[in-house]
Order: sequence, then structure tokens, then C-alpha cells
Amino acid sequence: MSLEIKVPPVGESITEVVLSRWIKNDGDVVEMDEVIAELESDKATFELTAEQAGTLKTIAAEGDTLAIGAVVCKIEDGGAAPAKAEAPKADENPVVAEEKTAAPVAEKTGDSYATGTPSPAAGKILAEKGIDSNAVKGTGIDGRITKDDSVKAEVGKQQEAPKVSAPVAAPPAGSRTERREKMSPLRRTVAKRLVAVKNETAMLTTFNEVNMKPIMDLRGKYKDQFKEKYGVGLGFMSFFTKAVTEALKDFPAVNGRIEGEELVYNNFADISIAVSAPKGLVVPVIRNAESMSLAEIEKSVLALALKARDGKLTIEEMTGGTFTITNGGVFGSMMSTPIINAPQSAILGMHNIVERPIAEKGEVVIRPMMYVALSYDHRIIDGRESVGFLVRVKQLLEDPARLLLGI
Repeated sequence: MSLEIKVPPVGESITEVVLSRWIKNDGDVVEMDEVIAELESDKATFELTAEQAGTLKTIAAEGDTLAIGAVVCKIEDGGAAPAKAEAPKADENPVVAEEKTAAPVAEKTGDSYATGTPSPAAGKILAEKGIDSNAVKGTGIDGRITKDDSVKAEVGKQQEAPKVSAPVAAPPAGSRTERREKMSPLRRTVAKRLVAVKNETAMLTTFNEVNMKPIMDLRGKYKDQFKEKYGVGLGFMSFFTKAVTEALKDFPAVNGRIEGEELVYNNFADISIAVSAPKGLVVPVIRNAESMSLAEIEKSVLALALKARDGKLTIEEMTGGTFTITNGGVFGSMMSTPIINAPQSAILGMHNIVERPIAEKGEVVIRPMMYVALSYDHRIIDGRESVGFLVRVKQLLEDPARLLLGI
């Protein structure tokens, strides 16, 4: 008797998945609840587990697109018993096993040499020419490598040398080769959503710059104590997240969205953090970030980033955000116009920190500066609100004490 393993429901909006990888192979014996494959949707990666113990019989192949409820494989009963019965087959020819084990030990007995052992003259030639004796087939008694074998091996090596290097040779100048690969579900969904946002929203971007010296000085002064007390590093993301949550209180439209003919304003801040994962960009959410401390935010960011790296994020962890922060600065970006993460109405883009001359109290000084960008949906957010929000974020970052005092 066999049990069919089908694609389980993984989310309300997900109708199909891709079989990204078989963890167990066809014919393997699996245990109850053992992970046998990975399924990839347009939002996350899921593990497929065995619903009973037995022998795995694969039906779908890696890369196949499967509808929810489609049969992925079968598990047949009685898989463990045959595996034990077949165990003695490994020892059916013990003599061969003994010979293979003994061969390296008994290299010479009297005048007889083991297979592949060069004579003294042959060994000298092979050593001078830099040829491994294991690559030479001996024609002497008991497979002994003779002088003629070593001489011929050198000739063969010289003749075959160009053939070995050919596959790794650089392509000829002007080569017009191309490579094609199927888009992943995640990449397809990202492509559709980005085009939809550009077509369905009135997206604009406003820019400002932030003097990062106060935050950098604060981090430099307390980072060791912070790490010792909370067990996590003090990064820029926690400051930006905290500043954003404070600014959203003053400009609620930036934290809202449009649903049909209604405007929805949120009295909480679920901040989506854009993270680069091996399979593409994902945006896990920090829930109720407005009530978190810097340490709690840093711990949440670290936990979500590790899950994203390992492909372990769930759909619940990537849906429901009210505002997004993305950091292109980690890749060296100086300025960009981030695209809104629908159905949200705004996204803040961080960039790299560059020392630049600025005017400060009538003097030209060098400061670590960062450009910040706010892309927003002009249908719900006016210019006054977008500029005011970004100025408020700038004020909070350039005077971190405001984050503690709430002023």
C-alpha cells in the first residue's frame, strides 16, 4: 500500500509552487515527518515532510510547477525491511574487499611488485618528468611499471596536454553566447508587482541628506556595552526604524493605504525591512516596531535576516507591513528612487555614507553624509506631508537624544 504526498495549502493567495529541491532521492527509506523536499512559492520556501515511514517514490521533478493539491510523490509501505535484507550484499565478495585493503601494504614480495609500482629506473624517469605513477598503466609482471612505460607515458603526456587545457580556454574575442534560465516564482511575482505599482500609483520621490556623525559617535561610544548587555550589535537600522516610527505618529498618511475608495490609517507601525536573500529580495516585517527599544529592533532584524538567508521565512513574517525601509547603501548605492511595496503608500531608502564637505555654523567641515529618499503615493500623501516626514526623520537622526525624549 502506498500513500500519495500532495502539495499542501500554503497561503490564501498561493495557487501553485515550484519543486525547488529533493532532499531525499527516489528509492530512499524515509521516516515519519522527515523532510523530503523543498517547495518554493512566490513568497517563501516550504518544507515537504513524509506523512508515513516507507520507501520514497518520486513523481515530480525538480523545477516542476505544481498546483496546490497536486501529487508530488508516493511513500510505499515496508521500505525499512528490504533495506535490512539487502545489507549482506555489501559482503557477498569478502575476498575482493580483502584484496583491495591488502594491496597498499604488500607492495613488494621478493622480486614481485604490486600492480602500478614502478621499477627503480621507471620511478626515476617519472619523478624527473613530474608524472604521477597512478596515472600510468604498467605492462610488466603483475602490472609493474617498466622503463618503457614511463618513457611512453611522457610522450603521451606531451601529446595530450593541449586537450586538457582546451575546456578551460577563454572564449574567443567577439563571442556572442547567451544563457537562459527559468524565472523563479519569487522573481516572477516581484516583476509583476513592480510593474503594477508603477502603473497603478502616482509615485513620486523626495530626497534629503543626513549628517550621520552624531549616530556614529553614539555607536562608537556605547557599542561594546550595548553588545555585552543585549548580545546583539548596535547598527544603523535600529536608529532609522525608531526614527521612522516616531515620524509616522506626526504624519499618519505616510503609514496609511488606499483600499477601494477608502483611506486606511494605521495606529501601529509594522515596519517591513528589505533583505537580500539568495533567491531574491524579501521584506520580512517587524510587528509593532513603535513600541520596541533599539535592542529589540536589532534582535528582530538579525533574526529575520538569518531566516531570509536560510530561506526559512514564513508567509506571515512577510505580509502585513505598513511602511518599508530598504538599505541600498550596503551595496554601495549613493542615491536611488525605491519603488513602493504595495499596498503600502511609502518606502524609505537608505544609501551609503560618504564623507563630504558641508557648511556648519559658517564653516566648511567634513562630515559622514547619507542621502535618504522617500518614495510615496501622491494619491494619499501630499507633498507637504512627504517632505515634512523626511525632515522629521532627519531631525531625529541628527539629534538621537530626540528618540529618547520623543521631541
